[in-house]
Amino acid sequence: MAKTALVISAHSADFVWRCGGAIALHQEKGYDVTVVCLSYGERGESAKLWKNPGMTLDKVKSGRRTEAENAAKALGVSDIQFFDLGDYPLIVDQDAKFKLVDVIRKVQPEFMLSHSKWDPYNTDHMYATQVALEARMIAQAWGHNPGEKVLGAPQLYLFEPHQTEQMEWKPDVFLDISPVWEKKWAAIQCMEGQEHLWHYYKNVAENRGNHFMRNSGGQSGGRKSTHAEGFQSVFPRTVDEL
Repeated sequence: MAKTALVISAHSADFVWRCGGAIALHQEKGYDVTVVCLSYGERGESAKLWKNPGMTLDKVKSGRRTEAENAAKALGVSDIQFFDLGDYPLIVDQDAKFKLVDVIRKVQPEFMLSHSKWDPYNTDHMYATQVALEARMIAQAWGHNPGEKVLGAPQLYLFEPHQTEQMEWKPDVFLDISPVWEKKWAAIQCMEGQEHLWHYYKNVAENRGNHFMRNSGGQSGGRKSTHAEGFQSVFPRTVDEL
């Protein structure tokens, strides 16, 4: 049975910029990666689309969904789901939260990925992580839908936000995505509504590649990495050796 991972993305483009490399890499390693987009980002993250004459909310949603589906295909995503809960603000009611719990229990992920805990520029992001933590907790509860397989204790990794200095985000893991960078770059270019971010996140990946090399040994035996992604783990890890 394949190992699994779950990405909880506030908007339909977030998973591409922030953990597209991790998705593609783990898919190549035999994982089935599920992506849940809580919203399309249709109101707050689609300025380029809204500038087109005659644009409507439904047209923007449709465009964003197509972009995300194309990006997911480029990354090899096993399953992408759209909850369509709206954005600016994102609102997750109890039914939607329990729907997410159902996904978590079905997927039984080895690890989960979501946003930084703090984001004053985009509160949808940090709210998505609050929801992810709550849903993870509920999925572990034996009294929630008794008889279902409860969740173990998958790590929740917080992927890199847009302005790390403002987000109280501090990476403790660097993942080398050099082997799958071209897949991530192809996925990035699927997000046509936010073209202004393409090269920003290319630069981020290159910088993190440098940090990967430095932290793997630097000039004294470090492993070369052209591109990497950074993550902050929420929970302690249980190990038998360091």
